[in-house]
Amino acid sequence: MNIKSICKNPTAYHNYIIEDKFEAGIVLSGTEIKSIRQNKVNLKDSYAIIRHGEVYVIGMHISPYDHGNIFNKDPLRDRKLLLQKREINKLVGLVSQKGYSLVPISLYFKGSLVKLELGVGKGKKLYDKRQDIIKRDVERQIRRDFK
Repeated sequence: MNIKSICKNPTAYHNYIIEDKFEAGIVLSGTEIKSIRQNKVNLKDSYAIIRHGEVYVIGMHISPYDHGNIFNKDPLRDRKLLLQKREINKLVGLVSQKGYSLVPISLYFKGSLVKLELGVGKGKKLYDKRQDIIKRDVERQIRRDFK
C-alpha cells in the first residue's frame, strides 16, 4: 500500500512515553481533504478523547481551503475517528488507568485514505525529558567521534 506522510506531532515523543499505537480513519469534509493535500494541517496541540463510545480528536488544526467559500468548516472542530469496537474498548481500558492519554502521532495518506496514528502515552516527568536529551547528546557525540 502506498503511504505518504502528511505531518507528525513534534511534541508526542517529547512529552509522552508511547506504549501502544493504533491506526484510525478520520471523518473529514471535502474542503478539509483538499487542505490536507496542500499540507495545511497541524497536530501540535491536539489530543484525543472518548465520548459516548466514540473517539474524537480535538485541537487538530486544518486551515480553511483557499477556494472553499461556504463549504469550509471550522479549523479546530472536533473530528470523529473511525476505529473498530474492540479497539475502542481496549482504548477505554488503557486510558482509564491513571496518567495515560490518547495522543495523535502522525497523519498520513494510505492509498487515497487519510489515516491518523494514535498513541496511548504516559506523560513524562521533567527528569525523563532531561535523560532523553542527555542520551541523544551522547549518541550524537559518539557518531561525531567515529567520523
